[in-house]
Amino acid sequence: MHPSPAFRQTPQIRNIAFARDRSFGVLTLAGPDGPLAAHVPFVLNEQGTALEAHLVRSNPILSMLDTPQPALLVVSGPDGYVSPDWYDLADQVPTWNYVAIHLRGVLRRLPPESLPPHAAALSAQFEERLHPKRLWTEGKMDPETLARMRRMIVPIAMDITQIDGTWKLNQNKSDTTRQAAAKAMKTSAIGQETATLSALMATPPEPE
Repeated sequence: MHPSPAFRQTPQIRNIAFARDRSFGVLTLAGPDGPLAAHVPFVLNEQGTALEAHLVRSNPILSMLDTPQPALLVVSGPDGYVSPDWYDLADQVPTWNYVAIHLRGVLRRLPPESLPPHAAALSAQFEERLHPKRLWTEGKMDPETLARMRRMIVPIAMDITQIDGTWKLNQNKSDTTRQAAAKAMKTSAIGQETATLSALMATPPEPE
């Protein structure tokens, strides 16, 4: 997380909402030979206190979960390079604006019977966003094929103990300067989802 408090004052409810909307992140924990990481979609509850995900059975993270382990899940949002020229001010330096949420907690393996409801909830939360498309469900699959695929993955859960959010959106600049940078960011090709980042820069979240 960025050390400047200017970028870490977003209300916790918005950090949780952002992570729930994204529902995809990088799960990390310390392995015996170094850090381990996995890119996972997840289901986060409304309170931001627990999430569920799954891993392919061969993932080395699972070998660590004979006992619960401390873990970090990083949820990245839009990001982009900020040129000093966009500020129209003297003596400025380049920077990178971004949104990121860190979910820390204890990771554990779930019993096999948790997989069907988890998988159904995970697919449903994304399928519902494709409205008016008719929702895909596991009922469309051949039962034997579905059972074979389920044997390849293992459900996991994380009990969340801490949520930190960084919304680095030029809040440390004047409104005029920030708006100028936001306008230039909208059409920038350096970064991810720069148009979304531009909108956030133009109207950053109110502090708690």
